[in-house]
Amino acid sequence: MKTPDPIILELLGPVNFYLGMGIQIVTALFLGGLVGLDRERKMKSAGIKTNILICLGACLYTSVSLLNIPEGSMADPNRIAAQIVSGIGFLGAGAIIQSRGHVIGLTTAATIWVVAAIGLTIGSGYPFVAILFTVTILVVLKLLNPIYNLILLQKDFRTYHVEILSHGRVKNQVKQMILAEVNDINEMSEEVLNTSNDERILNVYITIHPRRMKFLAKELKSVLKVEKINYHTSEYETHEDD
Repeated sequence: MKTPDPIILELLGPVNFYLGMGIQIVTALFLGGLVGLDRERKMKSAGIKTNILICLGACLYTSVSLLNIPEGSMADPNRIAAQIVSGIGFLGAGAIIQSRGHVIGLTTAATIWVVAAIGLTIGSGYPFVAILFTVTILVVLKLLNPIYNLILLQKDFRTYHVEILSHGRVKNQVKQMILAEVNDINEMSEEVLNTSNDERILNVYITIHPRRMKFLAKELKSVLKVEKINYHTSEYETHEDD
């Protein structure tokens, strides 16, 4: 039986095949899970399991494909990355078009794409570089909205009354999605309109910039049980999102 060749990892050099594969698998599991946890908390379609599987898959495809290249072969290992990028595009497209006519999910699609890149980096033998990239991704996902809100003029922020009509309870999902965009919710209450079909209306009061409010309304509309959303300011500027 052929003894597997050692795996070369950055900073560690050649290591035992099984130890090297173990390091790569654990690293992909951990880093994919970190990014997935952030998306899970924001109630996105691609959560912990999806991102872990994408990162693991890209890592294993890359690592095993590199091992299967015969010594002295003229095969181009970059073809591996090209195939992974092409394949992951289908998952990204699915994350974008699932929202009932609203073009949202671009951030989720981009996250799927970049998590595959993390897995590819790990499988190529650079787990520490992958860690640095993951930290950078988490900084972007967590801090971009607060920085964006600081850039926007505070005088332009308005208090909105958001009315969400749903068939079924959506309060927890809505709360998580709103808190991903604003620091706090001024007020939230839920009323059952019809017990036979569990029709409910959720009233939420938040302070947010008008641009972010339009984006948030589209995000909330993508929730499965939500039927209709309208929102207005104290100046009674009403907006409907059917």
